[in-house]
Amino acid sequence: MRKFKAYAIPFVGLKEGEHRFDYKIDNAFFELFDFQEFNSSEVSVDIEFTKKANMLELEFYFTGHVNVNCDVTLEPYNQDIDNRLSLVVKFGDAFNDDNEELLILQHGEHEVEVQQYIYEGVILGLPAKRIHPGVEDGSIQSDILEKLQELEPKSISEEEKKEEDTDPRWDKLKELLNE
Repeated sequence: MRKFKAYAIPFVGLKEGEHRFDYKIDNAFFELFDFQEFNSSEVSVDIEFTKKANMLELEFYFTGHVNVNCDVTLEPYNQDIDNRLSLVVKFGDAFNDDNEELLILQHGEHEVEVQQYIYEGVILGLPAKRIHPGVEDGSIQSDILEKLQELEPKSISEEEKKEEDTDPRWDKLKELLNE
């Protein structure tokens, strides 16, 4: 039995027109792809499936969130996902999925598998750099950030800097100039 059977849409028995398919995606879905970067995930995928005489049109709508670790602080947070993906399915002599917006199925196929498009839609809905919202507004409380602030170099006052900058040997020579 195929592991992605639940994500195959049989279109042979459907009438021409618009149909809707809904999927709830969680970590079990991503485990099928051996993808383990999410702590948890709750994503709704709504598919508007339009069957026409010689082609199929699919509109994917992704909403929800995934719990990921911040790239700066490693603190977990919920990253919202709001994405959209379009796919046109046509029929030809050979299977071809080279174009991300066009899928060509062989004549005689009776279903279209959408798991790869769901996976890509969720992944592409994430920002390249995942930053906790508390980092940007300064409200995050993190052990890592506290340790970094503790180890941050202290600022030196102007007098300490002057004392540190002058060499006592030069001070003696400066005294000779003043005489």
